[in-house]
Amino acid sequence: MKVTFYWYPKCSTCRKAKKWLDENHVSYEEVHIVDNPPSRELLEDLYKKSGLELKKFFNTSGQKYRDLGLKDKLKESSEDELLDLLASDGMLIKRPLTTDGNKVTLGFKEEMFKESWA
Repeated sequence: MKVTFYWYPKCSTCRKAKKWLDENHVSYEEVHIVDNPPSRELLEDLYKKSGLELKKFFNTSGQKYRDLGLKDKLKESSEDELLDLLASDGMLIKRPLTTDGNKVTLGFKEEMFKESWA
């Protein structure tokens, strides 16, 4: 199982998640989510595999999200528009985004990581 860990090093939640992965000896490839954001195709694939609402993929507490006024746009936009928006800027994606190609987790909750990656 190859785990890809999309993270932003300045994010404290990402650092906690990385620490958990390291402490639990989970082998992963780390990818800087801003420098190398996932492609639109990958985001669409992960969204479909996750079973989550597409809205959950947005970093709703981020400055960029607020600056672009996305709270209202999310309600009116199509799935294609939302995927294009997510793919346009790694800062809009909820992080960390962790996947092995089948399972997907967004953010970090220790229980969720235990269940998915231990």
